[in-house]
Amino acid sequence: MNNLKNSVRLIGHLGQNPDVKNLNSGKKLTRLSLAVNESYRNENGERITETQWHNITVWGKQAELAEKLLKKGSEVAIEGKLSNNSYIDKDGIKRYTTNIVLSEFVLLGSKKQN
Repeated sequence: MNNLKNSVRLIGHLGQNPDVKNLNSGKKLTRLSLAVNESYRNENGERITETQWHNITVWGKQAELAEKLLKKGSEVAIEGKLSNNSYIDKDGIKRYTTNIVLSEFVLLGSKKQN
């Protein structure tokens, strides 16, 4: 049950190609932007789709795989954990971000799509 304390699983589509950085330490960092759609019907019976965007951080071997396999529009299932961070912006205001640190992913969809 320990891995349920901070666990996120999502299925969505990448909004852009992976942003890859090779760090001085030799580690690889890849950032992804994942769009997750939820649909429902409103009181008039019209289908409404809402999209939520999630920032994903990928390290090490998973970052290398993401760089090779993923591209804008790819449908992917991800699993990871939430990470909250803060920083001071250029105006001196403290800002907060929440992202998902990926532990694993599965590329979905047909080979033709990807």
